[in-house]
Amino acid sequence: MSPLFSIKPEAIAFVDAADKQSILEQLSAVFARSWGLDAGQVLEQLDEREKLGSTGFGRGVAIPHARFPGVTRPVAALLKLRHPADFASADGLPVDLVIGLLSPENSGATHLHALAAISRLMRDERVHEALSDAPDEEALYGLLTNATDRDAA
Repeated sequence: MSPLFSIKPEAIAFVDAADKQSILEQLSAVFARSWGLDAGQVLEQLDEREKLGSTGFGRGVAIPHARFPGVTRPVAALLKLRHPADFASADGLPVDLVIGLLSPENSGATHLHALAAISRLMRDERVHEALSDAPDEEALYGLLTNATDRDAA
């Protein structure tokens, strides 16, 4: 597992979402369920970050992120949308992969390093394509953990 962020099988879900707000709500619910956090607080932090500018990364990927008082290390959650949805991405393309990241409140460089690692993974064409083609949560988890292990090496 990447030392830069943690993810676990329960933090991965296939979802239906019509728009950016629905995506953020579902991502918050997955963070809450898998990491024992308050979904409302997670949503509030993600919404605050989105007000600064869309975290739509491009190429069908969004990376919503925030610093959050309830975590002790960077933690991630992954949503695969069954149908692409608008996320106000810079390239104008709808997203179908959403990787959320929550880092400790006072984690300056740690948060940025974790965000950079996720960004590198999503720029890797093979990883991006494999995640897009994954048939279920188990496959997504395996692909993501294998890719982060390679990235950390």
